[in-house]
Amino acid sequence: MKIFKYLIEAFFIYILFFLFKMIGLNFSRKMSSFLITRIGFLFRKKKIIKKNILNVFKNYSDSEIDGLIKSMWLNYGYILAEYIHLNKFRLNKFKKEYIKVHGAEILNKINQSNKPVIFISGHFGNFELMAMELEKRNVNLSAIYRPLNNIFLNPLMVYLRKKYICKNQIKKGLSGTRESIKFIKKKTSVALMVDQRVGESDRSPFFGIPAHTTSIPAQIAVKFDLEIFPVYLERKNDNSFYMEIQDPIKIDRTKNIEEDKKNITIKINQRIEKMVLRNPGQWIWTHSRWK
Repeated sequence: MKIFKYLIEAFFIYILFFLFKMIGLNFSRKMSSFLITRIGFLFRKKKIIKKNILNVFKNYSDSEIDGLIKSMWLNYGYILAEYIHLNKFRLNKFKKEYIKVHGAEILNKINQSNKPVIFISGHFGNFELMAMELEKRNVNLSAIYRPLNNIFLNPLMVYLRKKYICKNQIKKGLSGTRESIKFIKKKTSVALMVDQRVGESDRSPFFGIPAHTTSIPAQIAVKFDLEIFPVYLERKNDNSFYMEIQDPIKIDRTKNIEEDKKNITIKINQRIEKMVLRNPGQWIWTHSRWK
């Protein structure tokens, strides 16, 4: 039954991508956002999304929740349309600058240090642009990704990510962690999203509620003595973007490695919390962080 569902989803998406390619980026965004704001609930139950929102904004009214959900699906629709036009972003095929990067001097220092770092972020704006922009700005980079559940769509997404986003793609999991360590030993930085639930991983406070949280950044940072740089990405009203390379997370090392990992993971969650609050309508509220 699930295979049949994935097949139908993939057929629908491939048809959309074909149409998006034909009509161009601007019309694709309009068409995609129109569709997704109306059928998004078919992919994720509103009950789960509402529960997640109330975990953060406990006093939100029904109208405020509906407005936030609409903003989220609108951004989701834009992202979907932009996948098939990633070449335009990679090659800067726009009449004006499509992204403004704050903290470029931080990237310059990282490049000059010739030492790898860890970039962390969440699903904000068009999150795929983070690794793309880092690589375009000469950061020697690898990116950890979570494969799509849909086996018919995943090959296309991996292809697009390797071709336009970051050539060094690492599949999330134990084997991926080992692969990322190999890249780090070659002085290649690693970028990953840290705002999704990761299986039955340890829980860390996220908006005051214990949530399954990846400890990969903390593990790598402690093992190789690396800095962790949060990156924030936001979509503007004209569909241009603002990307912010933030100062590294302060790591107070002790003789207790496990405690160090826990404290680093807590600090990472705190940074992600601040990013969510900056523009809640551009965060993807569909993931069960507190399951």
